[in-house]
Amino acid sequence: MGMLGWVIMGLAIWHFTIWLPDRFWGGIVGAFIGSLIGSILVGLIIYSARVSALRVPGQKATDIAVILYAVPGALLGIAAVYLLGASRERQR
Repeated sequence: MGMLGWVIMGLAIWHFTIWLPDRFWGGIVGAFIGSLIGSILVGLIIYSARVSALRVPGQKATDIAVILYAVPGALLGIAAVYLLGASRERQR
């Protein structure tokens, strides 16, 4: 359940990229993939550090705090894809 929450949070934050200029590497789809990968990875890292084991939280271990672990990851993933796209655009 934790993985589902992280994916949904990444998807929700991705919707706000409509307000940014489209300089993402791969366009809006690149921003989508960056958001999902970032939210899953950072959510997994934070949760694993909390429970001292590399695992995805189950239904009973998933609460709002666990879902919010995905927010910084989604933002970092979107920022990474944006910076990569902007640097490639400057090179042209």
